[in-house]
Amino acid sequence: MLSRQFVRENPEVVREGLKLRGEDDTQLTELLEIDEQWRELKSRGDDLRHERNKVSSTIGELKQEGKDEEAQEAIERSQELKDELQDIEDEAAELKEELDQRLLELPNVPQDDIPEGEDESDNEEVRRHGFDDVRELPDDMAPHYDIGEELDILDFDRGAKVTGGGFYFLKGEAARLEHALIQFMRDIHREQGYSEVFPPIPVSSESMTGTSQLPKFSEDAYRIGNRNEEEYDDDDLWLCPTAEVPVTNMYRDEIMLSDDLPIKHQAYTPNFRREAGEHGTETRGLARVHQFNKVELVNFVEPEDSDDRLDELVVEAEEVLKRLGLPYRVVLLCGGDLTFASARTYDIEVWAPADDMDHGPDRGGRWLEVSSASNFEEFQARRIGLRYRPERHESAEYLHTLNASGLALPRVMVALLEYYQNEDGTVDIPEPLQPYMGGQEVIEGQEPVGEAAVGAGEKE
Repeated sequence: MLSRQFVRENPEVVREGLKLRGEDDTQLTELLEIDEQWRELKSRGDDLRHERNKVSSTIGELKQEGKDEEAQEAIERSQELKDELQDIEDEAAELKEELDQRLLELPNVPQDDIPEGEDESDNEEVRRHGFDDVRELPDDMAPHYDIGEELDILDFDRGAKVTGGGFYFLKGEAARLEHALIQFMRDIHREQGYSEVFPPIPVSSESMTGTSQLPKFSEDAYRIGNRNEEEYDDDDLWLCPTAEVPVTNMYRDEIMLSDDLPIKHQAYTPNFRREAGEHGTETRGLARVHQFNKVELVNFVEPEDSDDRLDELVVEAEEVLKRLGLPYRVVLLCGGDLTFASARTYDIEVWAPADDMDHGPDRGGRWLEVSSASNFEEFQARRIGLRYRPERHESAEYLHTLNASGLALPRVMVALLEYYQNEDGTVDIPEPLQPYMGGQEVIEGQEPVGEAAVGAGEKE
């Protein structure tokens, strides 16, 4: 979160940040009004406390001087001041609680050079990779959901039957490919100096609040045991929406030493998101699902290193696509597309060539975000109370947190099934993945089972 002092002293900076994000400044205006009321009450309370102390100090003297009537008046006045002070402190506490809640709902301030824009169509392309030597693609390309069902390696109907829409089965070679990709990514990031953690999957409300999933985005999360719209406590549990939540909160309320930094963790987890409000062609198949696997990269660094670390973080996530031979691009998010907690974000978007969608590349197909690499600066660290000491004898300061997907599995699967498909309906396995698939070079699929498969014919 932003500090009260920063918001109080830099209201125009915060206001411009909200404008860049496409949000009005009503919440800021109300927050500043509450802060002003709170400070006035605090000042009035200090005056009353000073007066009460002054009155109380005279009571003993008056009694010693035999001025019992004046001493009694002082006692009564002291009690009046105590009661008045208690009322003011209670009111100030209520305002403080509301102020803290308002601060939790105020987004981070974007960095100075974040481009203006309303949505993803206004993001700035930074670079492309892999388009100079694109493999020869079939004349009649099949989208991943069609080729996946034809090969009987993706099963959306049975996923919906078992759990609901947005859930699916990976079967046979697709399931094997998913496991291969997870291990492949983990090995790459281990080479890059990441230490592995395997975090718990349920996360508390306090942890979700610490990384900014709550209170703003509760409708997108899966709450355990209660409906999302019901009030929640700090220890209520949610299914992990991203490993960013448990890994960042590992060090909540701790003080790191400068010698500890940078800390680079990677974590594989299944992730769960409702994706509230998402619908349409863009969500068909694996492009936007409610459960998905992901390898997450989480970094903790000193403030002066965070911008350079973000650039390096993007390169570390890109390496997965480079080794898989998948064309992609990197874009800098505009203000209107910037995430709530981020001061700066780069998206890595892989090219899925089979489906033509809005804002896709000129050669057809569509861009699919497989990683968002973000610098949160001290926004998350302040929410979770995570600090470090530049030197052992110095005061603790808030460090900076960053993260990126390295990568999200479903959309990588989409790109692989489309980009590496062949004229005969099979799919080549990229050479770097073949050792993880026991040397297998091609996905040929399997015969469907059950009465539903009768009449489907045999694969040629």
